[in-house]
Amino acid sequence: MGRILIVDDEPHMRRVLASALALDRHVTLEASGVTEAKAQLSAEDFDAVFTDQKMGDGEGLDVLATVRELDPTLSVVFITAFATIELAVESMRQGAFDFVTKPFQPQVIRATAKRACERTSLLRENDKLRETVGRLEGSSDICGHSTGIKNVRDLIARVAPTNAPVLILGETGTGKELVARAIHKGSPRSGKPFVAVNCAALPPTLLESELFGHERGAFTGADRSRAGLFEAAHEGTLFLDEIGEMPLEAQSKLLRVLTDGQVTRIGSTKPRKVDVRLIAATHRELTQHIRDRLFREDLYYRLAVVPIPIPPLRERSEDIADLCQLFLEQAARDLKVSKHDINEKALERLKRYSFPGNIRELRNLIERACILSASAVIGPESFPIAAHSDDMQTHPSDSWTDLVPGTLNLREFLSEAEKKLIERTLKETDGAQAETARRLGLSRSHLSYKISKYGLKPPQEK
Repeated sequence: MGRILIVDDEPHMRRVLASALALDRHVTLEASGVTEAKAQLSAEDFDAVFTDQKMGDGEGLDVLATVRELDPTLSVVFITAFATIELAVESMRQGAFDFVTKPFQPQVIRATAKRACERTSLLRENDKLRETVGRLEGSSDICGHSTGIKNVRDLIARVAPTNAPVLILGETGTGKELVARAIHKGSPRSGKPFVAVNCAALPPTLLESELFGHERGAFTGADRSRAGLFEAAHEGTLFLDEIGEMPLEAQSKLLRVLTDGQVTRIGSTKPRKVDVRLIAATHRELTQHIRDRLFREDLYYRLAVVPIPIPPLRERSEDIADLCQLFLEQAARDLKVSKHDINEKALERLKRYSFPGNIRELRNLIERACILSASAVIGPESFPIAAHSDDMQTHPSDSWTDLVPGTLNLREFLSEAEKKLIERTLKETDGAQAETARRLGLSRSHLSYKISKYGLKPPQEK
């Protein structure tokens, strides 16, 4: 027994179909044309649709298109007196379940309805099963068995089914976007868009346009209206990587979107409703950014409803063997090279390495070894950077901290050291702030703040 929508512009035909379907206790609703059918499909849930092809205000293919958009699991059956091979092929190509010609026998309609409802039920059960598995195993792409990474997978499984904003914390190369995608995959939004943007890769003015969109003529070069990424991610997930690099003005607009659920394009006064799950990530210490007035405290608390810290690779060396096997398989597939293995001495060398670039660096090392190694088994000689790390650990130098007196004002000492380091780096780069920021591991805005704080001037300004 199911709920079935009958779409036909002939009242007599609707009654005949309803009578046949009532024999199996189906609940039927009727629509006299395409327009009425679209309204009912938007307002009601059905297990099957029986539709005529030729109607006064459209065709059955229009009804099918609406069904495919609203609920792809819903089975659609065409009933028409104008049976042609072309129509049958086209309806089936667009996703129709079956095709019945007039005149028909009641038993044919009853059997077709039974199969249509069973198919719809099966597809919906499969969807629910995939959703459940996704929530339980959506983080299966995150490789490793260390305690730290198990905690990450547990947090993903807990937060994925909700709409709560998530803030992913971790060093560069730890796999923050992979975690964001796992959350999206395990959420009820998994069938909707996942849109990612790196806030550090775009200039401030372009970042606002990308996120919120703009109207034609809003600024020089805006020759047409353009939807932003919030609108593109409607009903899905928007991932803002490197959120710590977002300018303060854009942060204010982002906070408004999170508060109101509305986005206003640049150059417009008309807000647009958006339904977006926000996931942000950063390798910065945002609490320090807040103290330096580079990041809004109220935005931080809106983003960090559920923080997920990702441990660096040096703290999860027991995962290196599993990651190496994963990257060896991926390298063989993606780089079109023969499958390699890795021996224990090579693994031990990798485990002793500190990996400042984390998983991204490990993957690059494995890919390079697969390309350059003459042997099918990769040995420690394929990882010279790891060997250098071993040498550093074998022959440690005296720590500079041993030369610092124990009685000093730590705050003043650190401020003076920071000032001297920035000043020296500015001289080395001839005042190029972009290069200075890169060498010091700072964002441009953070470096500008430090230069102003210490009253420094680039060499060309002296």
